[in-house]
Amino acid sequence: MTMPEQGPVEPGPDRLADAVTQLTAELAALRRDVARRHLLDLACGVLVAQRSLTPGEAADHLAQLAETMGVGPADLAADIVNGATGPSGAAGGPASQGGTTGPGAATHTDPGTEGDAGPPATDAVRAAADEGGTAGRKARFVEAAAEAAAQTGGTVDEIAATLLNGGMRPLGARALWLFRRTETDCLELAGQAGVNPLEAAHWRWVPPGGSALHRVLNDGTPLWLPDGTPAAEALPGPSPGSARAVLPLRRRGVLTGLAVVDWPGPAPLDDAVRRSLTGLAEPAARILDAGAPGAPEPGVLAPLLDLLTHPAMALRADPESGTLHIEHLNRSALDSARHVHGPAGRPLAEVFPAVHADLARLARTARESAAPQRAARVPVEHRSGAPDPLHDVRVLPVGPDRTVVFWHGATDPGLALSRVLGRLENVAAFEDDLITGKSRWSEQACRIFGLEPGASPVPLRRLAPHLHREDTGKLHELLRELTQRGEGTHTVVRAVREDGGLRHVRIAAEPLMTGGVLSGITGVYQDVSAQHHTEIALSATFDRLTAAQTQAALRHQLVLQLQQAIIPEVPELQRLPGLQVAARYRPAAEEYRVGGDWYDVLPLPDGRVLVATGDIAGHGIDSVTGMVALRNALRGLAFTGHTPGRLMSWLNEVTLQTHGHPTATAVCGLYDPSDRSLCWASAGHLPPVLLRKGAADLLEPPRNILLGAVPSAAYDETVTRLEPGDTLMLYTDGLVESRHTGIDEGLDTLRRAVERLDPAGLDEQADALLAAVTGDTDDDTSLVVVRVS
Repeated sequence: MTMPEQGPVEPGPDRLADAVTQLTAELAALRRDVARRHLLDLACGVLVAQRSLTPGEAADHLAQLAETMGVGPADLAADIVNGATGPSGAAGGPASQGGTTGPGAATHTDPGTEGDAGPPATDAVRAAADEGGTAGRKARFVEAAAEAAAQTGGTVDEIAATLLNGGMRPLGARALWLFRRTETDCLELAGQAGVNPLEAAHWRWVPPGGSALHRVLNDGTPLWLPDGTPAAEALPGPSPGSARAVLPLRRRGVLTGLAVVDWPGPAPLDDAVRRSLTGLAEPAARILDAGAPGAPEPGVLAPLLDLLTHPAMALRADPESGTLHIEHLNRSALDSARHVHGPAGRPLAEVFPAVHADLARLARTARESAAPQRAARVPVEHRSGAPDPLHDVRVLPVGPDRTVVFWHGATDPGLALSRVLGRLENVAAFEDDLITGKSRWSEQACRIFGLEPGASPVPLRRLAPHLHREDTGKLHELLRELTQRGEGTHTVVRAVREDGGLRHVRIAAEPLMTGGVLSGITGVYQDVSAQHHTEIALSATFDRLTAAQTQAALRHQLVLQLQQAIIPEVPELQRLPGLQVAARYRPAAEEYRVGGDWYDVLPLPDGRVLVATGDIAGHGIDSVTGMVALRNALRGLAFTGHTPGRLMSWLNEVTLQTHGHPTATAVCGLYDPSDRSLCWASAGHLPPVLLRKGAADLLEPPRNILLGAVPSAAYDETVTRLEPGDTLMLYTDGLVESRHTGIDEGLDTLRRAVERLDPAGLDEQADALLAAVTGDTDDDTSLVVVRVS
């Protein structure tokens, strides 16, 4: 079969959100792995240079040393690199001064000597590691993490945050500024961390001049200001008295920019702090080119959005592809995007995958129409388990390619109420000012009362001439509640329009109090004429339905009585030649109480006994009619003396000619007490259960087609020899069928339940079996229990 061609199927918002979260976690793990490999490669390079090893031998030597010393390979690699180059930003760590301190010096041996991994080298490395301490390792890890972020496409802001949080905040620093030197000797803010958008916008560009920043740029010497800047000097930072450090950044010996570190207040910038910052400035210089020049300026939008308490973000559309990228998110919006690291600058689809399609449509419409767009909820349909929707979304155009999106995390009651009132066509608001005597109506009020548009509003207390004379008492009672009791109330009156029409109007009003004195009345008029007419029509319909329901219930009761008369639920125990028989019928669920199951036990003139069960497909009156027809037909056919196979063939023809063309399953057996044999045939029915000496077995039925399927069908039969004390059980599918398990499991459950029956009387066994085994398909059930005397 040829399948129609289909285009690619887009993943659902929930799957896309999971994918973004997973990819973000994978990126973080990748950066950690790259940082670790960067450290190991540096350490192996030191060992190759100092010990004349091949790279493979250096890697093996590093692993053996780490295992011998009981430290991690990354920790040992950081110690070796620090020993060779001096600690990178280790606060208070020892500086390399040309001695033999550090793992690199301690492990250096003559390339021609043996025992590269011998005990002397191991002891020296352990001593160097203890001397360097964890501070040097941490600083080296920070540098490696920054390098890893740069290699994996991180922005300058992300890398600056890595340096600030990993190496500078422990020193008390508040923020890090990274300035790139341009061809015109201007300083451009390439990246920052810990800085608010307003500060960043102010220091986006620093022109050439005699500022302290350019003096450091020209001299190439760090500037340390532990007590802040002089009065006439302006530098980035929270206040003039805040400590600052201005560090030149060199790339291959060329000054490419500056790093400015500021503190919340004055700070003692001692030698340890200066060594740490100088070491951390080296990776900052290497990653300064990670950010592309020409990034869009945030302007004043970012600080304005940060002043809002509700979530807000600025979006910019790519001029070529139209893809929306996030420029800025305020603090509340960041909470919604906390599953994505560094959301600013990313495509909207990565940060908000579940709603980006709807937001892109709203943003495009806002830019094209130059008009704000609104949506009550994005997405409109919210599925369980999906990310939270955005409520009360507003999208404002602020340029040809930029939009601002505002939303709420939950529905705002005021906005929701205004939308609800706007949807109610027949509702009008009114307000009566009792001090000035003026009244105000909304547009719908004139239409409700049949007045010309723009007609003077009628105060509530003077509304009586516009009402049916029988309803003026309701108006007076409503005014009494408002003016004397000071309580809100409502009523329904009939308004007589000038054109002679009559409208049913609900008046709901509340008193307006000023200093304990009634100063006005406010409320709504609602035209409920359609509702009134609908109530009348519904009342008439209800009366007709009640009559029809009564007739249907009577008819149902008559059919049920007929069924119970033919198939009693608990008939008396029968004693037949050589047999004891007990039968049970359990009706279906209440709504399908009339079913098509039946059973029959009938002694025949030749001494044999007819034992049968059957099940007409379906429920209701037609099923009962078919059941009666088949049961009575089989009774009459049994008196012919023919075998069960022949009886089933005739019964099949009767089924084909029965009104409604039903189908049915059945088991028909003839028991001969002379030799205790049961000759029986089955028409697609479930197998009987034989209980003999405490063991229950399912009798294999002849494989025949069900009744009413095809004409002229032949039915095979089989003979089962019974013994004294045997118990045979015939039943219908309502006993064993289940919605949650297969029929084989139901039959096995029945067989085991039969084996657990106490050897009591037949009535007790039949009741116990019905209580122990029951299907869950709400179908009726017939059960016949036969015991051989």
